[in-house]
Amino acid sequence: MVDLSAITGPVERLVATAQNGLEVLRYGGLETGAVPSPFQIVESVPMYRLRRYFPPDARPGAKPAGPPVLMVHPMMMSADMWDVTRDEGAVGILHAAGIDPWVIDFGSPDQIEGGMQRTLADHVVALNEAIDTVKSVTDRDVHLAGYSQGGMFAYQTAAYRRSKDLASIVAFGAPVDTLAALPMNLPAGLAVGAADFMADHVFSRIDVPGWLARTGFQMLDPIKTAQSRLDFLRQLHDREALLPREQQRRFLASDGWIAWSGPAIAELLKQFIAHNRMMSGGFSIHGDLVTLSDIDCPVLAVVGEVDDIGQPASVRGIKRASPQADVYEYLIRSGHFGLVVGSKAATQTWPTVAAWVRWLAGDGEMPDGVVPMALQPEESHESGVPLALRIAHGAGAAAEMTFSVARAAGSAVVAANKSARALVVETARTLPRLARLGQINDHTRMSLGRIMTEQAQATPRGEFLLFDGRVHTYEAVDRRVNNVVRGLIDVGVRQGAHVGVLMETRPSALVAIAALSRLGAVAVLMPPDADLTEAARLGAVSDVIADPVHLDAAKKLPLRVLVLGGGEARDLDLAADDDVVDMEKIDPDVVALPGWYRPDPGFAKDLAYVAFATVNGELVARQITNFRWALSAFGTASAANLSTGDTVYCLTPLHHQSGLLVSLGGAVVGGTRIALSRGLRPDRFSHELRQYGVTVVSYTWAMLRDVIDDPAFALHGNHPVRLFIGSGMPTGLWRRVEEEFAPAHVVEFFATTDGQAVLANVASAKIGSEGRPLPGGGQIALAAYDPDDDLILEDDRGFVALAGTNEVGVLLAHPRGPVDPTASVKRGVFAPADLWVSTEYLFRRDEAGDYWLVDNRGSVIRTERGPVYSAAVNDTVGRIGAVDVAVTYRVTVDDHDLAVSALLLRPGGTVPTADLNEALTGLPVGAAPDVVHVVPDLKLSATYRPLLGPLRAAGLPKPSRNAWYLDPDTGTYRRLTAAARAELAGAASDE
Repeated sequence: MVDLSAITGPVERLVATAQNGLEVLRYGGLETGAVPSPFQIVESVPMYRLRRYFPPDARPGAKPAGPPVLMVHPMMMSADMWDVTRDEGAVGILHAAGIDPWVIDFGSPDQIEGGMQRTLADHVVALNEAIDTVKSVTDRDVHLAGYSQGGMFAYQTAAYRRSKDLASIVAFGAPVDTLAALPMNLPAGLAVGAADFMADHVFSRIDVPGWLARTGFQMLDPIKTAQSRLDFLRQLHDREALLPREQQRRFLASDGWIAWSGPAIAELLKQFIAHNRMMSGGFSIHGDLVTLSDIDCPVLAVVGEVDDIGQPASVRGIKRASPQADVYEYLIRSGHFGLVVGSKAATQTWPTVAAWVRWLAGDGEMPDGVVPMALQPEESHESGVPLALRIAHGAGAAAEMTFSVARAAGSAVVAANKSARALVVETARTLPRLARLGQINDHTRMSLGRIMTEQAQATPRGEFLLFDGRVHTYEAVDRRVNNVVRGLIDVGVRQGAHVGVLMETRPSALVAIAALSRLGAVAVLMPPDADLTEAARLGAVSDVIADPVHLDAAKKLPLRVLVLGGGEARDLDLAADDDVVDMEKIDPDVVALPGWYRPDPGFAKDLAYVAFATVNGELVARQITNFRWALSAFGTASAANLSTGDTVYCLTPLHHQSGLLVSLGGAVVGGTRIALSRGLRPDRFSHELRQYGVTVVSYTWAMLRDVIDDPAFALHGNHPVRLFIGSGMPTGLWRRVEEEFAPAHVVEFFATTDGQAVLANVASAKIGSEGRPLPGGGQIALAAYDPDDDLILEDDRGFVALAGTNEVGVLLAHPRGPVDPTASVKRGVFAPADLWVSTEYLFRRDEAGDYWLVDNRGSVIRTERGPVYSAAVNDTVGRIGAVDVAVTYRVTVDDHDLAVSALLLRPGGTVPTADLNEALTGLPVGAAPDVVHVVPDLKLSATYRPLLGPLRAAGLPKPSRNAWYLDPDTGTYRRLTAAARAELAGAASDE
């Protein structure tokens, strides 16, 4: 008997396959009969529509809606992702659990007028408005839930509104530390470079259509994509088997993908991949600077154990980025899309989210599997999703293993070449700067104004100036500079004029300095706390630019005052002041440029600035040429390896040389952002680091002690700082700063006033060292020195002898550019008729070639035991663990000099006598001080440099348990007693 089933079975299967296949070809999929969940459009604007699913019954006695959850989709996916299947979709499950589900729908931008010009900031602002609407309608705090990039939007919006009206954030596979673990384990260095290039040169010109977004998503996991398609074809005959997953398949295969605007992609790549600003802070939302550290509502991060897009290491960055928030995680063994759609999402993710919402409302226990997120190390050792989990997760284990093994081999090569790659990147940035610096001669056109013009032309929309929580682009700042130039021309300021700048550190001060540079005038930087009449005389000032804050002080000078800036609070009454001009009332568009005007006319040799310093209580003018400015600016950018991803925090005022030469100069040359501070405010320091995304902090002397000693100072979680740059930091404070801000380092600079000698401790490996000569700077040499007779030594041919290793010598500089007329010029130094400048600073050079400041030639304390070199003593004593700052000074008693060292300790610190003896036994050069004592405080100058005058005036320290003298018999330190003090003072003791 013939078995008909053996014949009809394959035929029926073939027919079913053909019928189902034809339906898929004609309609894109199988008809499931499913209907979407009901929803109401609560708000509809061009940017979004706000859906409320299962709107509550408004009739009396109806059950009230539960806690609202507002769900956010990523830009490339349709908002329908939350309702792919009614019974197993997010909105249906949440509604059944008593939750009030809301969805923001950004729509398809290619179908909306102006949609393809949307930016990331537009989405954040839209979500911010939607939260206000949900809060207004429900009168309850909102739970914000976002998937993938939607989760990033949720974090960014929460930070933007400082968690106002938010009950919690739930993020599904949302990357935060985007460089911790990239999709397909791409090396971070490669990703940063590629993201920068794509943002600037690709997505600034094109958009991504929906089909391309779908293809890109599928290519991130090609094995799984191919496997899913094969499974569908193999089951095409079995309609009943396919129907439960058909809606999900159709969503991923076609329906779920929408276009992506180029500007939004460029901003994503620039801010959150190339610059990783969700971790560092300082990302811009329509000009406002935002940081995730402002989030203080509870956070639940749903982590996919085998998610290769929102990788666990990247998702867990939220713990470090938001130190004020209580952060929890829920780990699910799923890939990226499976976190929110599919069987595991229906049985694990969404019930857990519902339980989380109820728990926060006080209506239940914490859900199973939700645990506090552990603080991850800043540099994660996770290299992506582990191979074992991939094998367990995927059906194509063999193929996945092959792919992962190849990738692991590639990672090994990447790790082996990490330093080489970093060196290549650093060299690529540094060499052009050093080459340009080396090409500068007296007649090279070089100025601050010129470099700012170049940056504005290269990256007009690049972020440049940060102040009071706002960001200004290069284009905007450059336009403002040009307008001020026109105003200066209108009031008669010409090239070469000396114009005083008496202003707070704010954008208008930077603009004024840059405008004078562009005009070719000389900016005389007048310190507000100095004798302004004397400053005006020394600077040969003809006019003064002042802000409203300093207007009254400026009006006391016998000069014309030009008022600039002042912000919204500006209210001037200048009707009766003939010598006061309100620059803001000049319309730059009606100012005709004269024939003599050429923008940025300054040569390197030209005087560009006059700054001031106080020496022995007297105000001294320091002349700064364009070459001197360029040397510091290019040198800083090179030594600190500044890039477009950096933000320099300018703590010093712009009228100080450090602010002008290091902070502003380095930032402009490096193309980085510069954040201006209104002054050192320890109570705001930590917040501004994160708000601005500060990566480089400038300082002078002991400035940072006020920060880390402030009782309110605390660093929780992540901080973005990688470098501190400046000069004069005491060794003890240096060590503390690196401890507090690890893994950040200090790059210490040393530069003479005229800039002929510049050193930098780029490696930062030797605390206290001034490092080595800056490439591109002038040539230096260390002349042999006799401290007893204060003479530079000569060899048997009559030329200057060179100091040996670890010998004290006078630092000489072979000048480049104009020589200061007050400088100590030497000729015939190492060859007939050569010319060198003596810096008058004493240094030693160690075996490795690093330079260590020993003293100033005129400050050596010559005692009966030999010369005491102040800087050498200060560096050595500063290495005692409890010491923050050490200063050594001369006290003259009965016509003989004593060397005294004062120690300022860290809070709660003490100095054992044994530690003091051990430290000073290892003094590298010179004699030890006669007396060492602890002081409760040190008076500092306006630039945070310790003042020696008050210490000298106090004479010998009084006997105490925190004062020691050097016993000449034993060569060790002992407690300073009254008898010992009297003996030191030259008076015989009666005891």
